Amino acid sequence: MSLSTWWIFVTATFLISAAPGPNMLLIMNQSVRFGLRASIYSMAGCMTALMIMFTLSALGLGVVLQNAPAVFDALRWMGALYLAYLGYKVWTAPVTPAAIDENNTINSKNNSALGSKNAGYNAFGLYKTGFFTAGSNPKALLFAAAFLPQFIQSSLPQAPQLLVLLATFSVLEILWYFIYALGGLSMAQQLRKPNVLRWFNRVTGGAFIGFAGLMAVMKR
Repeated sequence: MSLSTWWIFVTATFLISAAPGPNMLLIMNQSVRFGLRASIYSMAGCMTALMIMFTLSALGLGVVLQNAPAVFDALRWMGALYLAYLGYKVWTAPVTPAAIDENNTINSKNNSALGSKNAGYNAFGLYKTGFFTAGSNPKALLFAAAFLPQFIQSSLPQAPQLLVLLATFSVLEILWYFIYALGGLSMAQQLRKPNVLRWFNRVTGGAFIGFAGLMAVMKR
């Protein structure tokens, strides 16, 4: 692909990745609750799922979903149910003074050294939540199938071009992950009061449930 085509892809991807979807909301919430280092595990889970989905799309699964509405609808409903469950878990997350004190301790450690190795969170659990949150939306496969080919020049080897696009997407997506995580970390200092943290959980949990509702009614 030409350099100008690559820059168009960079600009489009930068703007698309900036949108506050489920992945960004999850990472911000995890940063508030557990600190920056903990949110990195969620980032890794999200990126793993996205790379798998984009690879499957490149192999033709996106086209299959476009022509198999029953399969797409089944995946869509599974994703909607998972996001609704995640919203419920966030909505009902404990906001006891002990939990807030623990999170503030973790966040203060993260401010100085990205947190300790045993900072009171389950790293694999955070990774798994990120993986299933990013992987819960089958429309990402259709997006990749429709979006990426527009920037691949058919007269040149396609595999190297796809690798460049995926690497570019990864860098920009991770950049926005850190922007949202740092935003959440800065908010954590304002969430010392149980009532404030409870409302934050309800807003983010409600947003996840809203995303679930949108996924349930969306069309291909």
